[in-house]
Amino acid sequence: MKITKICCIGAGYVGGPTMAVIAKKNPNIKVTIVDINEERIVAWNDEDLSKLPIYEPGLAEIVAETRGKNLFFSTEIDETIKESEMIFISVNTPTKTYGKGKGMAADLKYVELCARNIAEVSTTDKIVVEKSTLPVRTAQAIKSILHNTGKDVKFEILSNPEFLAEGTAIQDLLNPDRVLIGGESEDAIESLASVYGSWVPQERILRTNVWSSELSKLTANAFLAQRISSINAISELCEHTEANVNEVAKAIGMDSRIGPKFLNASIGFGGSCFQKDILNLVYIARSYNLNAVADYWEQVIILNDHQKRRFSDNLISTLYNTVSGKKIAMLGWAFKKDTNDTRESAAIYVADHLLNEQANIAVYDPKVNNKKVQADLNYLNTRSEEENNDLVKSYSDPYETSKDAHAIAIMTEWDEFKTYDWEKIYNQMKKPAFIFDGRNILDKTEMENIGFEYSSIGK
Repeated sequence: MKITKICCIGAGYVGGPTMAVIAKKNPNIKVTIVDINEERIVAWNDEDLSKLPIYEPGLAEIVAETRGKNLFFSTEIDETIKESEMIFISVNTPTKTYGKGKGMAADLKYVELCARNIAEVSTTDKIVVEKSTLPVRTAQAIKSILHNTGKDVKFEILSNPEFLAEGTAIQDLLNPDRVLIGGESEDAIESLASVYGSWVPQERILRTNVWSSELSKLTANAFLAQRISSINAISELCEHTEANVNEVAKAIGMDSRIGPKFLNASIGFGGSCFQKDILNLVYIARSYNLNAVADYWEQVIILNDHQKRRFSDNLISTLYNTVSGKKIAMLGWAFKKDTNDTRESAAIYVADHLLNEQANIAVYDPKVNNKKVQADLNYLNTRSEEENNDLVKSYSDPYETSKDAHAIAIMTEWDEFKTYDWEKIYNQMKKPAFIFDGRNILDKTEMENIGFEYSSIGK
């Protein structure tokens, strides 16, 4: 099937950047991103590109180049589905918060709603592409829904998981390690392969069965998260043996069998994928009574939670075992640099722990506003919204954030943090002034020469 019109359901962190790049590289294909969230679509269509709902380096430039030409953002879901030959499902698949599998299994209600909507409005044959991160065998459920419409419409289901790292998503899309397409129909697979083939070399486009494609996404994220938890486990050992975790990571990273990536000791991983996908993997393993497998992968999450709690415990104990009434400046709220995504950010959980000890939190993040900070804390439902609003303040200036603070906690590895006038910051803080570097981005000797009491992960 020759693809001339693509519909993507879901205007989020995956759908937006992916479709923007597809539109850029396929000017003869009309690409329309649809979403029920009208506010989000309005933001995507805003003339002020700084107001796009997602921040990714390079994204605004591509949107400016393609929007209104062959890239469109709309709330007209039914009409867009009806006119498109290929439909990407790119909606949220959060961890279930209710019922069977609560806390581990993926909540697939949005995926099912998409499938039912596609089945209801389609009048011509479609290729339906799973783009959301889904547990293995989800395609079977989508297939069942689409193949029982009672209409004379043929649907082909493909799995095309994303392998994007937030903060580098555009570069990951423009120059991917691989594009994975799983399916039963060779014609459908090649239709999607031709879309990617406009810029991706054929040797990097992998064809598999649907189930291998679905499981590959979960496995990739599990392996990456495992590396982070592994080096974080070693970071705690380093702190008790006077070893330096950065030196250890460099030494083992030079082993060609291991490699250097994802060996940066830190406060812990966050984001929308790692925890959710590992918990999903744990749930799937347990559903097959593979308890040893489930226990193994669950330990990656347990260690990650331990690392976050260890960081906040260290901060409290260093501040003479009490942070009650003390101002703690948190630099960074996003889960990593170069993104405005805060899902599962370590900052949320560290702040929550400190708030339970009656600390006052001041937050600065260059891409995250106060509304989002408050929403993240309120979602935990640990205390009232009024308490969170009283105890947590967001600032637009890092120097104002740190004024009269007892301690600074670096939660996100934003490059700009390295360029600050740290002597100026030191002079306006309470003494002794503490820095807790959760991302290992500052020079210990330099900070101590200024006068800071400095501590970091794994040193």
